[in-house]
Amino acid sequence: EIEGKIVISVYVPESSQVHRCNGRIYDRNEDGDIDITHHNDEVAALYMRKQSTFSENKVYPYLTMDEFREDLFWRVRKIIGIRDPEHPWLSLSNEEILKSAGLYLKDYFTGNEGFTLGAALLFGRDDVIKSVLPYHGTDAILRRADTDRYDDRDSVETNLIESFDRLMQFVAKHLPDPFYLEGDIRISLRENIFREVVSNILIHREYLNPYPAKLIIEKDRVMTENANRAHGAGAITPESFSPFPKNPKIATFFREIGRADKLGSGVRKIFRYAPIYSGGASPQLIEGDLFKIIIPLSPFTEEEVRTTDKTTDKTTDKTTDKILSDRQKRIITLIKANPRISQEEMAEKLGLSIDGVRYHTDKLKGAGILRRIGGKKQGYWEVLE
Repeated sequence: EIEGKIVISVYVPESSQVHRCNGRIYDRNEDGDIDITHHNDEVAALYMRKQSTFSENKVYPYLTMDEFREDLFWRVRKIIGIRDPEHPWLSLSNEEILKSAGLYLKDYFTGNEGFTLGAALLFGRDDVIKSVLPYHGTDAILRRADTDRYDDRDSVETNLIESFDRLMQFVAKHLPDPFYLEGDIRISLRENIFREVVSNILIHREYLNPYPAKLIIEKDRVMTENANRAHGAGAITPESFSPFPKNPKIATFFREIGRADKLGSGVRKIFRYAPIYSGGASPQLIEGDLFKIIIPLSPFTEEEVRTTDKTTDKTTDKTTDKILSDRQKRIITLIKANPRISQEEMAEKLGLSIDGVRYHTDKLKGAGILRRIGGKKQGYWEVLE
């Protein structure tokens, strides 16, 4: 009762079907109803939101093992073997890995059986991916000096495993990684934030929507956009956020190879570290038919991007009394577990380039903490601390 009047509240749950009113189709947007009857794209997006199946599960009955890249399977085994030497996938054939990951299905509605869209996106050759999804790709754009066009661009049109690496390399190329200690351990704010941002673009995209995904680095922010099957609308906050899987098979696969965390943890990590990276400004995550992430940036110069690692190491030596960086500690841990580990294996495990691993091992050798005994093939590492 409000001001002497009875107010009746009736909850009408979202329907799983598309309904018409007097022959018209309406889409609810906040407190308004928008007539979308003659707008084909909006009607298609509405039907897509109502689907109970995930687009990654679309079956391609004529897709065979010949269309997948053999080298990617071996790379996945290598990554997993470093993370978990007892992982069951290490003893499986290529086809068994795909089936174990749920990337081979039978569609009990059509009777079709075969590899799925998810399998093609993860392991397919580039020409195969372009055949099943001609619009597939992510535009990575740097737009600082030339705001009308761009200063740098990478059109990433390959499998999701290598797409992740190229997008992270683009971020590392154009954004600084300031010194930050969590307790007495240095962590990479840039890596913690943008690992989740890049994973979101690739894992949670609605792949049947041709809208091109973007990662745009500007002077004062980083913005991403990707097609989305929305479950709600508006800004997302850690308090109100309820995780909903968009492509659960792809998400699970990324977790197995260490490219993503459990559902929902990525959003909380962004809200945790982005204000530190952005000088106090909060990130924005906006749910809709397009999912947007906006990470504010503090002003910096291109020189800062190039010299971050050098100044960080100098600062570390001066202020932490030879406390190792997080990456150097992880390198020591890997070497203690396997003294014959190669720099290539360390790079896979740590998500670094070979040059990055070599830089840190050289620093450790220079500090008298690490020594290499023997040659590249038959030699091994010795920790001196």
